[in-house]
Amino acid sequence: MKLTHALVSVVDDDKSVRESLPDLLHEFGFSVRTFSSAEEFLASDAVDKTESLILDVAMPGMTGPELQVELARRRKRIPIIYITAQRDSTIRQRLIEQGAVECLFKPFSDQVLQEALSSALRGP
Repeated sequence: MKLTHALVSVVDDDKSVRESLPDLLHEFGFSVRTFSSAEEFLASDAVDKTESLILDVAMPGMTGPELQVELARRRKRIPIIYITAQRDSTIRQRLIEQGAVECLFKPFSDQVLQEALSSALRGP
């Protein structure tokens, strides 16, 4: 799987994240789509095209972990990188145990995100 131009979808209810992350991801060489909710992502055609998902943990409506469960139910194996403002290491541990590639605490560095994406797209 080629890493450049892979579609990375960003699902976050925070407008500033949806506006700033695509610029960085484009610099890394990725194609990007953004969504303000898990429901919006699920209703889109991006589900079948997304090669990695950057997903907020806590959102109104369906949460990030609930979206992960729904994707698994639909047999969609998309590597997930969670991002969260909740600085709780038990959340990070639990999400990784449930299959996430990484869980980054906001704010995170460009390099840490790039490493997580490289790991997500390389696969297990």
